[in-house]
Amino acid sequence: MSEAEQAHEHAEHAEHAAHSNEPFTKRVAAGMAILAAVLALVSVLGSMSATEELLTEVKASDAWAQYQAKSIRRYQSEVTAGVLQAMNQPAKANDLMQQAGKYRGDQDEIQKQAKEFEAESSGSGRKAHRLHLGEIFLEVAIVLSSLAILTHKETMFAASMAAGLVGGVIAASAYVLLG
Repeated sequence: MSEAEQAHEHAEHAEHAAHSNEPFTKRVAAGMAILAAVLALVSVLGSMSATEELLTEVKASDAWAQYQAKSIRRYQSEVTAGVLQAMNQPAKANDLMQQAGKYRGDQDEIQKQAKEFEAESSGSGRKAHRLHLGEIFLEVAIVLSSLAILTHKETMFAASMAAGLVGGVIAASAYVLLG
């Protein structure tokens, strides 16, 4: 066989090998597209959960500031009532003590609300962490899919799908386990 014939035969084998990998490449590309869509969804959900965490933390902080303001007003009313009592003005002192009692009741309600906001914020934070962790696995899955196309290795594609599955399960657990 001449050198030209060998080169031609080698070219035919290379062309045949390229075509035999084409279904593999299409399958991997389809898998990558699915992974990318899931990644986009998980990323948006993670960002929304992180934002929700911050907003409810701000609400909790505002509630605690209101609690502190009521505490200061209650203290001022109690001190002033004591002074008025010492000045022999019991009617005004009683009015201020009633006002102090109202402030104490307000504080209890505000404290309850602040703790609810804190719990909501904490839940959103845990959800965001799970979604972000799932996001990492999905990103790794896309990288492994790219490597599978470059290397034409089925095991690399299987690894990418496994990483994608792990990422999807972790992300889903943010809603299944944490609500």
